[in-house]
Amino acid sequence: MKKPIGVTLISYFYIFGIAALIFITFFLHQIAHIFVFAERFGFPDFPEELFRVLLAIVTLIVIYGYMNLKAWGFWLMVLYSISFGIVSYLLLLSYNKQLFIGNFIWSAIVLIYSISVHKSFFNTKNIKKVR
Repeated sequence: MKKPIGVTLISYFYIFGIAALIFITFFLHQIAHIFVFAERFGFPDFPEELFRVLLAIVTLIVIYGYMNLKAWGFWLMVLYSISFGIVSYLLLLSYNKQLFIGNFIWSAIVLIYSISVHKSFFNTKNIKKVR
């Protein structure tokens, strides 16, 4: 079975997002302090830069499993999409910003698409690894 094109596109989008997050964290400190991720995820006393690096590492692990069509990658992406969707929805209710609507919709799209192609993650024949 071939890898669905949407899985590849979603994975590359997240990889781009990780690269942007790391770049902003280490090179654009003024912009980085505008977006307080740790506080938005319920960790107000956690060091912001460390939280971003940990978030990037967790996302890379999820994307690795997702791109390789691993069952654990599928389940982690489902949990990742649900958790980011819930956080975005709660932030939308709190701040009423259009940015959070987009994040919520993206999480919903990834979740719905992943569930619609779930058979690809549980078929162990003809799966190629990402290099």
